[in-house]
Amino acid sequence: MPHLRVASVNVNGIRASARNGMSTWLDTADVDILTLQEVRGQDEHLEAALPGWHIIHDEATAKGRAGVAIASRLPALASRTTFGADDFDSKGRWIEGDFTFGDRVLTVVSAYVHSGEADTPKQDEKWKFLDAFGPRLSALGQGELGQGDALAVVTGDLNVGHRELDIKNWRGNRKKAGFLPRERAYFDRFLGEAGAEITGVDGTVGTGLGWVDVGRRVHGEVEGPYTWWSARGQAFDNDTGWRIDYHLATPTLAERVQAYSVARAASYAERWSDHAPVIVDYRI
Repeated sequence: MPHLRVASVNVNGIRASARNGMSTWLDTADVDILTLQEVRGQDEHLEAALPGWHIIHDEATAKGRAGVAIASRLPALASRTTFGADDFDSKGRWIEGDFTFGDRVLTVVSAYVHSGEADTPKQDEKWKFLDAFGPRLSALGQGELGQGDALAVVTGDLNVGHRELDIKNWRGNRKKAGFLPRERAYFDRFLGEAGAEITGVDGTVGTGLGWVDVGRRVHGEVEGPYTWWSARGQAFDNDTGWRIDYHLATPTLAERVQAYSVARAASYAERWSDHAPVIVDYRI
């Protein structure tokens, strides 16, 4: 049955990934749409790393920082980067592309949430991003006719481990950015039953948006599969990782998922980024 393969990966610098083997992986990955985070480069660097692909890209305000892009085999019908309040600098953090999907339009987002740092201005920027995330999910989920039947997926490095299953060493990270109860509560609402009153892990109450965490739905109640590993110790070799790279899909699109996988490198030496690509096949 025909499918559209969407892969997402934090490349940790497009030039470094290209040098270290990204192209070799892409040669056999059979990807139709590739979303990238932490590009840390300009258009010419993406074009050199991805010859023949159609690319939309949003650079960060500060050179060499952040950056998100979407590369596709067929050109996007439209793209957008507007996100959050006017006084919030979201450049290099959010880009949407619309693509033909059978007889419908599919919106694909490449998102790169701030890593944050508890009780610092870095965390304040992360709160602003997460505050803007919910309203944008609500809008994307309504679809072309405003009937809640949209085909949309938010992919990327969202820098939050939603549940204890998402971080190997969750006990040691409960007070650190990426696993703070307040951060996780946003995801409780994003993924909670649409329209229901959701009590977050931090005790706050809000309305569920009904989006689907594709990785968790496919794999069920298991640890991981992790998508990022610290460079400290032997985290990769021991699979002491974090699942912070997601495909969050609207319910209508989630019903079309055929397969989900994390392309974890066979060894530490064979990695071309500190994140592993997340790959999902969607039935057309």
